[in-house]
Amino acid sequence: MTMRAIAVNPENPEQFIEIQPERPTPGEYDLLVEVKAVSINPVDTKVHKGVRKSGLQQPRILGWDASGVVVEAGSKVTGFKAGDEVYYAGDVTRPGSNSTLQLVDARITGHKPRTLDWGQAAAIPLTALTAWEGLFERLRIEEATETQTLLIIGGAGGVGSLAIPFTKMHSKVKVIATASRPDSVQWCKDRGADLVINYQNMPEELAQHGIEQVDYIFCLNDTDGHWETIGKLIAPQGQICTIVENAHPLDMEQLKLKSAALHWEFMFTRSMYATPDIARQGEILNEVAQLLDAGKLATTLNETLHGLSVESLTQAHARVLEGHMRGKVVIVY
Repeated sequence: MTMRAIAVNPENPEQFIEIQPERPTPGEYDLLVEVKAVSINPVDTKVHKGVRKSGLQQPRILGWDASGVVVEAGSKVTGFKAGDEVYYAGDVTRPGSNSTLQLVDARITGHKPRTLDWGQAAAIPLTALTAWEGLFERLRIEEATETQTLLIIGGAGGVGSLAIPFTKMHSKVKVIATASRPDSVQWCKDRGADLVINYQNMPEELAQHGIEQVDYIFCLNDTDGHWETIGKLIAPQGQICTIVENAHPLDMEQLKLKSAALHWEFMFTRSMYATPDIARQGEILNEVAQLLDAGKLATTLNETLHGLSVESLTQAHARVLEGHMRGKVVIVY
């Protein structure tokens, strides 16, 4: 099989180019996967922005969400064999999924949900892992009571679209999501949000519902822009988790006075540092696949493009950069 990939052009990092890399050889824990579909995430556009600033010596293949078929497995791989259908978010330090063939560590890979097609499956992994780790490993939201509240800032995006139903399935907490457009508001309600408010006026809108403070905040959008409001809204001894890096120093005074906790969630931590619990990501993806196959969770796919090409990838990046996506945009090869 001739390998094709779409990569950042080192001679003009603003652009993508098509390349034909050599077929990679699996390491001992690797799967070689024939990629069938990818979804585009904000991390793709952020890494692209970073390489545009720093420059490149050689083409860089982006992409960190995929579904596909195992072609070959490494010597220490267990639980997978050639022909298995898989889905995964991959490793930000390795060549990405915008390619017809890709190496991925089997321990961070899940068996593809049987009831989903390639595109529907590719929309899930990165956002599912981010939502799951943020909610259950950082915020410990399953310990919340029915009298407590969780505010999800960015409820209609890829992570929020899964964070809402995950919380409703595994916690008694009241879920408040932010959205600004009527279609986004309905999207959040359809996924189980108890209350949807406009992110531009969070304190005022919460006050209209008799809520002055919230016990948990999951920030999925613009940490810098929302930080002052987060400090005002978090309850004493509350828990905050954000997935969005800050461009400026964050004032911790309100958090200190309230003894509030701040957690960071970065889905690539386990793969980047080969943590002892790296295989937990594969386990989470298999649990999520079971929820999808049981009809307890829906794919977040919202827009499908076709064909691995410079044009389709450029279009997908543009959709994400617009900042108004409901759910996910996917490219099916």
